[in-house]
Amino acid sequence: MAGNNANEIRVAGTGRILVAPVGTAAPADTTAAWAAAWKDLGYTSQDGIKLSKKDKLDPVETWQSVSPARFIYSDRDLTVKFQLLQMNEDTLPFFMGGDTVAETATGSGLYKYDLASAPKFNEKALGVEFTDGSSITYRFVIPRGQVTDSEELSLTRTASIKLGVTFTALSVDDTKPLATFLMKDPAYSVAS
Repeated sequence: MAGNNANEIRVAGTGRILVAPVGTAAPADTTAAWAAAWKDLGYTSQDGIKLSKKDKLDPVETWQSVSPARFIYSDRDLTVKFQLLQMNEDTLPFFMGGDTVAETATGSGLYKYDLASAPKFNEKALGVEFTDGSSITYRFVIPRGQVTDSEELSLTRTASIKLGVTFTALSVDDTKPLATFLMKDPAYSVAS
């Protein structure tokens, strides 16, 4: 509905970030549980997530005009940035670019993560969910993407470790969406 409506202001009060292998089905609605393959990455910094969509338009210049005659889409970037606060078998490999954490010997309680000398592709599906009160839920799913930037890791006495990443969406194919929003929100109902 056009015009001022305070009931359509949304605050992402609480939420979560999940990852799964590419090809893992996301829930078809906002009430269905995420399948076991979706791993909740836990606490994030209070900044939450930052979603950015950038389209690059190239102008078609002409001799006859100082203004472009038209634009051509040349690029679309969809990124999600966030900082993970938990250190575990899901978050460290996600931040570092793949591979796994393994126990050095059964029952030893000592775990090891080897950072490969050559980078590998570590594509994942990403899900973001947030609620605003008890009746409004949003889910945002990127079916295929990869961490394309990691922030520097700061180890200090006065602050928690933050695993800051930028996750960039990749095209599945020309028939599939780059991302999907599911909303349980009355603001989207079409008035009769």
